[in-house]
Amino acid sequence: MPENNLNLTLHVWRQNGQGSKGKMVEYKADDISTDMSFLEMLDVVNESLIKDGEDPIAFDSDCREGICGTCGMVIDGVAHGPERATTVCQLHMRHFNNGDKIYIEPFRAKGFPVIKDLVVDRTSFDNIIKAGGYISANTGSAPDANEILIPKDVADRAMDSAACIGCGACVAACPNASASLFTSAKISHLAVLPQGKPESQSRVVSMVQQMDSEGFGSCSNHGECEAVCPKEISISNIARMRREYFKALVGK
Repeated sequence: MPENNLNLTLHVWRQNGQGSKGKMVEYKADDISTDMSFLEMLDVVNESLIKDGEDPIAFDSDCREGICGTCGMVIDGVAHGPERATTVCQLHMRHFNNGDKIYIEPFRAKGFPVIKDLVVDRTSFDNIIKAGGYISANTGSAPDANEILIPKDVADRAMDSAACIGCGACVAACPNASASLFTSAKISHLAVLPQGKPESQSRVVSMVQQMDSEGFGSCSNHGECEAVCPKEISISNIARMRREYFKALVGK
């Protein structure tokens, strides 16, 4: 084994589906290169399991570049693992030590039912977006880029909120399983722009009500969501969402 390679013990949550009982199962991950990403390490483990005729560990991934949000899982009790502002697919094995025991679980929340092993159903997030995370505009030719003047600080705030990749780490980290950071980011990036103003009241009411109906908990300002967010979305968005929501209710 090369000097820098790792021998690890993995404790992985295995569950066939929402209605079945799950459990932690121990696996050995030997001769793991420190240059591998965490998902590449799981690929190596799965190759060994398949070779032995066993069921591979199910986990979500797509872009493997930290921009799609599908690879979320809890590593040693932390959503996306120990590195700040990093998705699991961008987490490298050089951040672990030889002989480590690593515990790997799915995101746990009522709104994220387990499909299999580490894969959860995040359709609830899609439903929140459907409830109002868009603008209605007449179609036609594309307007000039400078037709609607937007101050840079406003554009920056909108872009910071729009950076949310919808991974669900905020829900997994919150002791209340609140989706307030995700929902507020999707509300905020439209609420601060002139294009989003006409539907601002109906948007925030619809999206907050949908969030509640999906079974997510309430925000109690623990700040765990911001701490694990791979895009470092600020909890100031939650304050903005609350202001917009109360304004909409008073406006009624």
